[in-house]
Amino acid sequence: QVQLVESGGGLVQAGGSLRLSCAASARTFSSYAVGWFRQAPGKEREFVAAITWSGGNTYYADSVKGRTTIARDNAKNTVYLQMNSLKPEDTAVYYCAAARQPTFYTGTLYYRRETYDYWGQGTQVTVSS
Repeated sequence: QVQLVESGGGLVQAGGSLRLSCAASARTFSSYAVGWFRQAPGKEREFVAAITWSGGNTYYADSVKGRTTIARDNAKNTVYLQMNSLKPEDTAVYYCAAARQPTFYTGTLYYRRETYDYWGQGTQVTVSS
């Protein structure tokens, strides 16, 4: 069992930046692919970004591409989500999730919630205009 704990959320003005962290309890986390999702009030949880076990491949939703970077430090069992040029529409609870596989094999869709086996409790990001 892997426990995931997100941190780094908060209130920021539009145009600002935040770095979210996802810390895992187990060393096996370093062999898992990881994704970030977000859920705004009244909306479905949606994909934000994903990264393979080595960090060699990253994926982004169109809505955050160019403003967001996902990275990981396997020595620290931590995945980061750096978000820049934040917009009010980025306001949501952000969740990290881990899949019990190192990469997204053909047919495994990195943007689908069903791909992931473990989820954190989320961290709130609020962007004011």
